[in-house]
Amino acid sequence: MAQALDGIRVLDLTQYEAGPSCTQMLAWLGAEVIKIEPPTGEPGRTALSDKRGEDAWFFLLLNSCKKGVTLNLKSERGRSMFLDLVKTADVLVENMGPGAMDRLGLGWEDLRRLNPRLIAASVKGFGGGGPYAEYKSFEWIAQAMAGAMSMTGSPDGPPTKAIGGLADTGAGLHTCIGILAAIIQRQATGVGQQVEVAQQESVVNLLRIHLRESYATGKPAPRQGNRSAAAAPSNIYRCSPGGPNDYVFIHCATIDMWKALTKIVGRPQMADDPRYHDRRDRVQIVDEIDAMIEAWTEKRDKHEVMAIMAGAGVPCGAVLDSTEILADPHLRKRRFIVDLEHPRRGPYPMPGNP
Repeated sequence: MAQALDGIRVLDLTQYEAGPSCTQMLAWLGAEVIKIEPPTGEPGRTALSDKRGEDAWFFLLLNSCKKGVTLNLKSERGRSMFLDLVKTADVLVENMGPGAMDRLGLGWEDLRRLNPRLIAASVKGFGGGGPYAEYKSFEWIAQAMAGAMSMTGSPDGPPTKAIGGLADTGAGLHTCIGILAAIIQRQATGVGQQVEVAQQESVVNLLRIHLRESYATGKPAPRQGNRSAAAAPSNIYRCSPGGPNDYVFIHCATIDMWKALTKIVGRPQMADDPRYHDRRDRVQIVDEIDAMIEAWTEKRDKHEVMAIMAGAGVPCGAVLDSTEILADPHLRKRRFIVDLEHPRRGPYPMPGNP
């Protein structure tokens, strides 16, 4: 069966994570993605490398299903070959530093004169037009500037970075959405357009519900650790045998979930106690509730706890480490994770398109 983006050619001038995550998604949707690298290689090839002389797993996880070509865009021959490709392309994606494409003579005006149907997409840290337009950015810079760090961590601790990918892949996915919209609009207009996505704005969009605190009180959203200010129980709970990731996360959003949980942990009398009926009241006595739950979970394996809770309609997830994720039976059964073969690295598990 034909894929959604069959016949769409994408020129990929991206590097590291933010851009490659976008073009990989386009490739998964069926586009022909041609990754164009300088003679020294895209810097992601050696990022977080575990083995000298081999492509890093960082690179392999972000560049599957793509074709590759080496071009020196600063040489006359390389530039000429690239411009020939531009004439045949539907989409170009780049995440170079601010102004880099213009310095190469490959700005938006130059590109659309050559190919009026071209959709030129850029992933930037902050985007043009504002006071930060010329600032460079990586994942953690964008997280800091989008409020993610101020809202992450323990209430009595410093701002904390969230896991990587929130800004980079978050911006990549927003860029992919913009490109898809531009492809649809081109069917009506016959011409391409420029798409620009900023990491800072992407993270703010993903965190938008956390701005509610400032709307309600005029104060910054607080750091809450693993707990929730809106519901209890909502936390991680230690399980047996007590390893670094032997935990589950349990979240009771409704009274029915709470009642089911009390029966599971052997405290059914709490189900009808009016002091615990409202989730906001439970937040006020969360220490007592968390201690009660953990006294039950710490005697059981996390997968057993998850199965029991889920069977009773209580939302619960085992805290999986990275090796457990790659072997997870549900992800394997749905073929979200499949085994690929690399000519030098050998077989490896690859997460796919959700």
